[in-house]
Amino acid sequence: QVQLVESGGGSVQAGGSLRLSCAVSGYTYSRNCMGWFRQVSGKEREGVASIYAEGGRTDYADSLKGRFIISLDTAKNTLYLQMNRLKPEDTAMYYCAATELCFRPHLVTYFYKIWGQGTQVSVSA
Repeated sequence: QVQLVESGGGSVQAGGSLRLSCAVSGYTYSRNCMGWFRQVSGKEREGVASIYAEGGRTDYADSLKGRFIISLDTAKNTLYLQMNRLKPEDTAMYYCAATELCFRPHLVTYFYKIWGQGTQVSVSA
């Protein structure tokens, strides 16, 4: 059974940085993608960043390029999201997710079938 467990969320002032981690167990990385999504209460979940597990190709939400970096360490079974120059509008619950089949990184929520419980990120002005 695949399990994804996020950690690293918290409260930070605008301009600061956080690194989220997602511990992965029971997952097959071959022909699959992993991603980070976020959701504000009352709004739809949105894609943040995705990585193709074999080769490391990435995809980012246009508005976050240059500030957020996704990476995957398969030896440590951990997915990361480095978040820099954080803004109050980055405040959200952040989720780690994984596909069951994927050939290139993307942020289409529907195709991510496995989800973690989320970790809260709060950015104050």
